[in-house]
Amino acid sequence: MRILLAPLFFIFALSASAAPAFQPKAEQVVDKVYAIIGPLGQRSVENDGLNANFGFIVTPQGVILIDSGASRLGAEKIAAAIGKVTDKPVRWVINTGSQDHRWLGNDYFAGKGGEVIALARTAATQAEYAAQHMDGLKRFLGQRMQGTKPLPAPRTLPGETATLELGGETLVLAYTDAHFPGDAWVWMPQRGVMFSGDLVFVDRLVGVLPWSSVKNSQTAFHALTALKPARIIPGHGRVCDLAQAQREAGDYYDFLVSKVGAAAREMEPMDATLDRYADLPAFRHLDNYTGLHRANMNRAFTEFESQ
Repeated sequence: MRILLAPLFFIFALSASAAPAFQPKAEQVVDKVYAIIGPLGQRSVENDGLNANFGFIVTPQGVILIDSGASRLGAEKIAAAIGKVTDKPVRWVINTGSQDHRWLGNDYFAGKGGEVIALARTAATQAEYAAQHMDGLKRFLGQRMQGTKPLPAPRTLPGETATLELGGETLVLAYTDAHFPGDAWVWMPQRGVMFSGDLVFVDRLVGVLPWSSVKNSQTAFHALTALKPARIIPGHGRVCDLAQAQREAGDYYDFLVSKVGAAAREMEPMDATLDRYADLPAFRHLDNYTGLHRANMNRAFTEFESQ
């Protein structure tokens, strides 16, 4: 038996190592504003935890980076993608959230002279979950996490919103408190461009985590709609317009609140509610629908049940 197992493991190891590594590429959204679109699947050795979207703005005074990746190696990959567009240094790193791939590359960019910035509650949540996120990523990335040091954003901005200006670009940060406590978006009012953070998912179903709030998500999405962004760089999925974001994220939040939340408030049995809405054709085409939809409803029900 040992003789048979060794070759099988060897074949598996070869096939795993032969998987192509994800190389981030910048795509222009509007003039001087770029998105880096990550894969829709799980964190992996091949993608160094970059299964999310990032972006950057090139200004005369340097680059503004939106989110920094899940590890030192991931941050290096993001830096390489920026370097193919401009030789200007990363002047600012703005974190939209506290989930691992939003900020665990902060230390790398700070070491290169970048100033790392976030709203105060975002940075506090980063500090709170740092150890847990590092442990979790080591299970996915193993030795590829070497050199990664958690650095919650050192420059914190007070208040519910904050406005920053650099090189003629205006950015407005505002809390969504959607996917994680302290999550935020970055809005460019002069450009009509929204970096939504993990408020907006397209091409794949949004995941409702134990720390998520579908009520906050719905409220924040309605506020995003009022801004009428022309282009949205979502947390996951392709760059999109508001209509796609509404169909694939906003409508789903409305469903979770108006149907699942209402059932919870009316004290209907959870299993009956989840069974009744198990098949939603409007969202069935999205990646991860089969694996996430029932769990999302469960957590939404629990959120409203406790209110």
